[in-house]
Amino acid sequence: MKKVALHNLGCKVNAYETEAMQELLEQNGYEIVPFQEGADIYIINTCTVTNMADRKSRQMIHRAKKMNPDAIVVAAGCYVQAQENSDKIDECIDIVIGNNKKQNLIEILEEYEQKRKEADGVFVQQEVIDINHTKEYEELHLTKTAEHTRVYIKVQDGCNQFCTYCIIPYMRGRVRSRRKEEVVEEVSALAANGYKEVVLTGIHLSSYGVDFEEKETLLSLIQAVHAIEGIERIRLGSLEPRIITEEFASALSALPKICPHFHLSLQSGCEETLKRMNRRYSAEEYFEKCMLLRKYFENPALTTDIIVGFPGETEEEFEESRAFVEKVNFYETHIFKYSKRQGTKAAVMPNQVPEPEKTKRSNTLLALDERNRKAYEEQFAGKETEILVEEQMEKDGKTYWIGHTKEYIRLAILSDENLSGRLLRVTVGKDAWTVDAL
Repeated sequence: MKKVALHNLGCKVNAYETEAMQELLEQNGYEIVPFQEGADIYIINTCTVTNMADRKSRQMIHRAKKMNPDAIVVAAGCYVQAQENSDKIDECIDIVIGNNKKQNLIEILEEYEQKRKEADGVFVQQEVIDINHTKEYEELHLTKTAEHTRVYIKVQDGCNQFCTYCIIPYMRGRVRSRRKEEVVEEVSALAANGYKEVVLTGIHLSSYGVDFEEKETLLSLIQAVHAIEGIERIRLGSLEPRIITEEFASALSALPKICPHFHLSLQSGCEETLKRMNRRYSAEEYFEKCMLLRKYFENPALTTDIIVGFPGETEEEFEESRAFVEKVNFYETHIFKYSKRQGTKAAVMPNQVPEPEKTKRSNTLLALDERNRKAYEEQFAGKETEILVEEQMEKDGKTYWIGHTKEYIRLAILSDENLSGRLLRVTVGKDAWTVDAL
């Protein structure tokens, strides 16, 4: 029995694909072991969203070969998809598996083993397609995950947006959606195995269904998942602002399983910066979408991403962006310092912002985020809410059970009883506390 170790880098879509590959391996008699010395095969699902992600991907590939020079090292995903020419492939890699080829993992491993015997020597096997000219959605499936209560479900791949800072459309290809029937079948099986919460995710989730001839939308998919018995919560991955229409917000609010926790990608609150990013919406339009969600949901948790130090961002533009973040009053803001990504338009734009200035601006927004997060969570003090218990934590000799509310506030319950996987009604500050308050 071959021992296989897997390591994932990058987004939730990558995480889903890594777990699906693990399940394929288990179904075909491979033994899954930790990512340490002793494995016969190492599989690294790589990321290339930033230059730092490239570096981490290379480091993990080298680490795997160092742990066992005789092992087969498989590099899969976006980083190797970007390496178009064979002379760029890392010498530590034995098998290259690009995007849309992970479903063929078992056949690729078996073919490599056979070819290696025939060649009686070292060679590299490459399985990479021209991702920008495929309309095929790669079918991968899960019946279980490492988490015991929440499961991420990939329903869409690819992106048609071409933001000027982003390489992903070139590595993931055009929008490809998963058939609704396939999603319902997978979620139904997971619900039967005890999973209570699903998170629908994709590379550009809001584009779900645009590639279908028949009328299918993200909303119709959500409604189908909502009807599945056993699923108690539905959470959505990152959304584009333009999907938030009166019809969409109203329809979601009529579905009791929907978590009022919405991540709307912003990137900047400055009009000129948004134009240079090719984000296709204005700050005013974005604000209107936030107000729509607050119209149909009581105090929803709104979260976002912000890039600071984008090329050409002046002090005045940053201040416009900061003031907009304050105006929206997000629950959480994920702040990223702009990082050049070779192959994107932004990487060659003039007026690149110095690193010290990026750090200064990042720290300003981090302080604002901390204030906003605490203020939002304090609104729930003394109120009854629902928590899905996920894991155990020991602190100061006491046993706590940790879970999230529908708004994704992390709470702790003091109990010696095993509460894992249970949905409980608690009063914040009486039966449960934020983890920071412990």
